[in-house]
Amino acid sequence: MKAIKRLGFGAAMLLLLFVTASFLLKRSVEKNDTMNNTGKGFAVIELFTSEGCSSCPPADRLIEQLGAQDQQGQLYILAYHVDYWDHQGWKDRFSDKSYTARQQEYARLLHVDPIYTPQLVVNGAGEFVGSDQRSISAAIGEQLQQDLPRKLKLNGVIDGKNLIISHNGEQNTKSELVVALVQKKAESRVKAGENMGRDLSHVQIVRDLKQVSLQNGSTAEIRLPKDFDKSSWEVIGFVQDKESGKITDATRFGW
Repeated sequence: MKAIKRLGFGAAMLLLLFVTASFLLKRSVEKNDTMNNTGKGFAVIELFTSEGCSSCPPADRLIEQLGAQDQQGQLYILAYHVDYWDHQGWKDRFSDKSYTARQQEYARLLHVDPIYTPQLVVNGAGEFVGSDQRSISAAIGEQLQQDLPRKLKLNGVIDGKNLIISHNGEQNTKSELVVALVQKKAESRVKAGENMGRDLSHVQIVRDLKQVSLQNGSTAEIRLPKDFDKSSWEVIGFVQDKESGKITDATRFGW
């Protein structure tokens, strides 16, 4: 009887090791599928987040992981810190009402009610809970397989405390150019609210956002923040249909 028990225990341990190995392998495949299964497409990834939201740090970590996997530069990641969490006892220093307004516009286009955080939108066409790695990876992978013509080019000139951005690309009146000034990394010590006592890491923080006509000669002017540093900032621009919200082209530049 003791021998049978030992054999049963050994078999159980082997089964446990097999299941564990299978699970880890599956997780590894899921983690890498997004970046390995790529075509010529791109994905503009817009995360609506807040330092005041206890559900948001996992979404912040997810976009950081996505950026680290993006070896071909096909992902354009933007983190908008909304302002409607600011009344919960902690003012997010990166929050702005214009980012909340952008999320509200997506809610109208994508038929989402009410708005929430963390929310992530891929190429203006689909929205997901910002920490839902499986669904987000699948949506990104689908977009990367698209073969869209890429014509948009941006040029930026610093004039004193202002950044003047011009563009070259297809001209049309049905779409607009959206230009974001992005800080690549930052950290915050949260002293109140749902994340009180936590040190939060952020990536791809949108610090300013402009909508520009796609007519010839149009430019965007952005006032540079006091903490602007060429080495850790970039500009992301994308073409977005005014009626559907679908994003059809994207590019970036840095210094």
